[in-house]
Amino acid sequence: MTSENPQAADLDPRLAAIRNFEGKYPRQLWGLFLSEMWERFCFYGMRGALTVFMISQLGMLEKEANLRYGAIQAFVYTMTFVGGFFADQILGFRRSIAWGGLLMAAGSFTIAASPQDYFWIGTSISIIGTGFFKPNISGIVGHLYHDGDTRRDAGFSLFYSGINIGAFLGGLICVGLGKNYGWHWTFVSTGVVMLFGLFVFGLTARGLEPLGHSPLIQEGQRPSTATRIKLISVYVGSLAMIPLIRLLVEKSEYTDPFMWTVGPLVLVYFIITMLRCPREELRKLVAALVLILFSIAFWGIYEQSGGSLAIVAENHLPPADLIVAEVDALGINNSSNALFVIVFSPLVGLIWLFMGKRQPSDTSKFAIGFFFLAAAYYLFQGLGGAADANGMSSIALFTFAYFVVTIGEICLSPIGLSAMTKLAPRRMYGIIMGMWFLASAYGQYVAGLLGASMATEKAEATPYEKLMGYADGYGQLAFYSLICGVALLLLAPVLNRLAHGKI
Repeated sequence: MTSENPQAADLDPRLAAIRNFEGKYPRQLWGLFLSEMWERFCFYGMRGALTVFMISQLGMLEKEANLRYGAIQAFVYTMTFVGGFFADQILGFRRSIAWGGLLMAAGSFTIAASPQDYFWIGTSISIIGTGFFKPNISGIVGHLYHDGDTRRDAGFSLFYSGINIGAFLGGLICVGLGKNYGWHWTFVSTGVVMLFGLFVFGLTARGLEPLGHSPLIQEGQRPSTATRIKLISVYVGSLAMIPLIRLLVEKSEYTDPFMWTVGPLVLVYFIITMLRCPREELRKLVAALVLILFSIAFWGIYEQSGGSLAIVAENHLPPADLIVAEVDALGINNSSNALFVIVFSPLVGLIWLFMGKRQPSDTSKFAIGFFFLAAAYYLFQGLGGAADANGMSSIALFTFAYFVVTIGEICLSPIGLSAMTKLAPRRMYGIIMGMWFLASAYGQYVAGLLGASMATEKAEATPYEKLMGYADGYGQLAFYSLICGVALLLLAPVLNRLAHGKI
């Protein structure tokens, strides 16, 4: 099967050859899959350890650890907008990915040198690095397809599997290394695999042909002096941001003003940019913005996994007695979602591929994602009813809830990535992917606030009372998810018209 497209006549013939691939997936997707897999090992390996590390090694209370977790994750995704912007305007995808990967590795090795002393500075370096890496590798995937190619969603689902293989390995291995051999080994491992991911991307870049170069440099030419100054300014400027990022993530009193300032400013900038677009592009970008806003709600609820659910796993669940070994409950929390995505994301992608033009619209898939999210959090609420007097609950119920939430994630997250590349003009791919991940930033921020609100502050609270505080909160989150799903179903026809049937 090939995807011949009339647009190909207007393309660089090398790019047309990439997009006119035979079969289900373009060849270049596999290299990007592997590059992102190792970057996600680095990211999720650190993410899975954050909350427990801050409580056990930095002496934080549960409420404060939830807030700091939300702030760190929020700034990670906030930086993706910055990374996407500079990729579009100056660096190009290739330089952005290479620079981001180097910074992520440097951040990991910095923390590894002394986890208690250098945690905040190393985390700040990694935050900036992730901002340059994450949105731009996803943007390249979108460039591998012609507009209207029905294989795009299946390709993003496969790419999403790569993300989660890395997340599974990182979530399981890094916490195990930290608990059993010392936390510095957690961060050594994330640095090493990030360097390997960069090596894989370097090999993959050879097959990307005209994709990903700086918009300021003609392919095959050396940059001018003015362009060199711009490139160096981006590198130096990103390093100069490290102290600011450290201040914002380490001091909670600065987080709220920053988040309430940056979000509205970025939204105004995006709206101004939209208004300069032709009418047809404007309508599609309005549809994209609606999906982006709903994604904030989804991630705010979903991302309890790194905060409150990590605390529940650590303090209120027994180890899982598997056939081959006994697995720590925190390891289950950090890896089960990713394992389910690895198994089921390609299957769901193949279902969309099989259905072809009969598959649900992207907006309807978003709604389905929220319905599964609601069901999962009703199951998490059930942990309270399954608990004994000591506040210990069911690891089986916990794991099954993760299976349900995973199906919801598969219906929304890779489809959202795909939808952004369908709706945005190609010249705005970096910015629209940055907006998508910035929405995740606000989702992470909301997740931290929600997790902190569920944490019981009373020093004399029993383990059972602490668990019930989280369980009651999960019931409320399930209800909010249900409302969002219904709202999206009602909006689906309107958004489909705005997008001219693309979603």
